[in-house]
Amino acid sequence: MTTQPPPQGNPFAQNPPQAPQQPQGQNPYAQGQPGFPQQAGQPGQPGFPQQGAPYAPVPPQPARRKLSFKTIKNIVIAVVVVGVAVGGYIASRDDADTAAVGDCMHRGSSSDTDPDLEVVDCGDAKAQYVVLAKIKGSFSALTAESKCSEAAKDFQYSYTESGSGSDFLLCLKDK
Repeated sequence: MTTQPPPQGNPFAQNPPQAPQQPQGQNPYAQGQPGFPQQAGQPGQPGFPQQGAPYAPVPPQPARRKLSFKTIKNIVIAVVVVGVAVGGYIASRDDADTAAVGDCMHRGSSSDTDPDLEVVDCGDAKAQYVVLAKIKGSFSALTAESKCSEAAKDFQYSYTESGSGSDFLLCLKDK
């Protein structure tokens, strides 16, 4: 017994509809093609679809925020605070902790506990004392006198500072 081979293709299909054929060399997106209506007011461009842009439009740029009075006020306050801090630092550089042997000092306060010594030019009329010795360390009133006696025989005053990060002793005499 001989069997015949099955027929080629789909045996259940019944003349399937053929897709419409585009003529050779024609642009499928050109004007006048079915399924691609041209929008009014837009000239046709070959190679581009006419139903609209191929992607979403770019959103408009957000409006730039204007600086408010409050923001400007806060910036001005911050600048003033920084200026005061820098000015205070520069002014404090003439304090006793920057004094060296041979520097002249001025007493800014009559208080014995806080004389507010500052370095001044020795030619300045405000110069009252000359630094004879500067000794690092923490000293009591009694030990300060003995240390100054060892370091500078003709000293008249001793000044100690401690707790500000660098403890030291200045031995001074009148200018």
